[in-house]
Amino acid sequence: MSRIDDLINLMCPERVRFESIGSVVQRSTTIRWSSVAGEAFQYIDLTSVDRNTHAITETQTISNANAPSRAQQIVREGDVIFGTTRPTLKRYAIISAEHDGQIASTGYCILRPKSNLILTNFLFHLLGTSDFSTYIEANERGASYPAISDNAVKKFRIPVPPIEVQHEIVRILDTFTELEAELEAELEAELEAELEAELEAELEAELEAELEAELEARRRQYAYYRDELLSFPETGGVRRIPMGSVGKFVRGNGIQKADLRSSGIGAIHYGQVHTYYGTSATEVVSFVDAELAGRSRKARPGDLVIATTSEDDKAVGKAVAWIGEEQVAVSGDAFIFRHTLAPKYVSYFFQTDEFQSHKKRYITGTKVRRISGESLGKIAIPIPSREEQDRIVDILDKFDALVNDLSTGLPAELAARRKQYEHYRDRLLTFEEALV
Repeated sequence: MSRIDDLINLMCPERVRFESIGSVVQRSTTIRWSSVAGEAFQYIDLTSVDRNTHAITETQTISNANAPSRAQQIVREGDVIFGTTRPTLKRYAIISAEHDGQIASTGYCILRPKSNLILTNFLFHLLGTSDFSTYIEANERGASYPAISDNAVKKFRIPVPPIEVQHEIVRILDTFTELEAELEAELEAELEAELEAELEAELEAELEAELEAELEARRRQYAYYRDELLSFPETGGVRRIPMGSVGKFVRGNGIQKADLRSSGIGAIHYGQVHTYYGTSATEVVSFVDAELAGRSRKARPGDLVIATTSEDDKAVGKAVAWIGEEQVAVSGDAFIFRHTLAPKYVSYFFQTDEFQSHKKRYITGTKVRRISGESLGKIAIPIPSREEQDRIVDILDKFDALVNDLSTGLPAELAARRKQYEHYRDRLLTFEEALV
């Protein structure tokens, strides 16, 4: 760090000045749809930003005829966007030349740096610091659907060293992110090779399908075989029964985000189903006190916990099978599905295209999307024998381990690199404030 220290000592003998984000960015602009009739734009919504790589992935083509109500903000190359809805999910990204002039959701705060004061990449790295995360958590509002205002984001005070210092810090941190991207690509290739070997050895006879000449990305391939395993022809002897006839939906209650603790009685908040849990869980990540747990409805081992509220349709109805040893308290905006089927079989079914297509007709709401327990009960689930359910779960668990296991090999190296980047990012972006 000696070069950074030397630069700061040389150029900032009286320490680094701090400014609010709002004072170092320009005003952004909104679109007038009536003036661009017939023109097409790429729409960056809240799910378009990858939370790990902070890259803009899938966008939707829109025009004045089909633009969502939140499609209002024009973005420019060099802008930094930060998701203000459920902000602790850390959806932030840099707008590249590819998306210059396109449209972003009003769920983003658009930060357009004044180039003479702050570099785009320097501001981008600042949004990942622990100080900014702590500020966001302290200033978000709303229990079930937390958000932070653009004004609050822009009030956060950041160090603004001279441009030469910013360039050197950005150079170091960008080196870390480039290495991380290389590891991501290497991980992708390695997992695809493992999947191909696993398929050839164990799944070819089970699935009765030809392996495609080139494997798709691992998650798409996993989704394909999951849906294949959980699809049964209407004439194949497998009954489809409405879930309300094979189990009972019980609404969770009484637990807010502020009630969660690091010890006590196990609890699952609906927001954690979106952010922390996968297909199943044997341990919880948070707890509540005994008094609140006593008033709360609880999931028993084998029950499903289903998040019934989200900002986008795909996430509505996301489920986790609770297969721990004890009962756990469940928050509102979630349902407990009590049934006699194989728990993980039901959880995997909730991930299929079949379930997704059926649930769409029952989703309600505009800004906040919901589905009721009564509606979930109308969706039919295929019910093969328990032996077949267990066989399907066993196969899908092998895929799930290959795709998601972050405990060994290259994924562990990638996780270590991310932690190393975070350590140096926070160290490089920590300054002593100049005395005014």
